[in-house]
Amino acid sequence: MRAYNEINAFEKELTDSGFILCKFWLAISEEEQLRRFKAREETAYKNYKITEEDWRNRLKWNEYAIAAGDMVDRTSTRYAPWTLISSEDKRYARIQVLRTTVNALEKAMKKKDKDKEI
Repeated sequence: MRAYNEINAFEKELTDSGFILCKFWLAISEEEQLRRFKAREETAYKNYKITEEDWRNRLKWNEYAIAAGDMVDRTSTRYAPWTLISSEDKRYARIQVLRTTVNALEKAMKKKDKDKEI
C-alpha cells in the first residue's frame, strides 16, 4: 500500500512539473502468452527473450492478474490514468499506444496554448 501512495505522489510531482505521463497496460490472454513463449523458444533469434523465470512466473498467472488489477485500480489517477490495451494483436496494440500518446500530446499543447492566452 505504501508503494502505491509513493507511486501516485511521484506521478503527481511529475505532472505538476509539466511532464506528460502516459501509462499503458498491454493485456494478453494466457493462451496468447503461451503461443508467444513457444514461438520464442522455437525461433533462434528470439531465444534470448524467454527464460526459465518466465515459465515459472507463468504458473502464477492468476496471482499476477489479481496484482495487476490492484495496481491499476490504486495507481490510476486523474493526472496519471492507465490506458488498458488488448494486445492479442501486436499491430493493433502498437497503434493504440501511438494514438493515446498523440492525443495526450495534443491535449497538452492545447492547454499550453490556452494558458498563453490568459
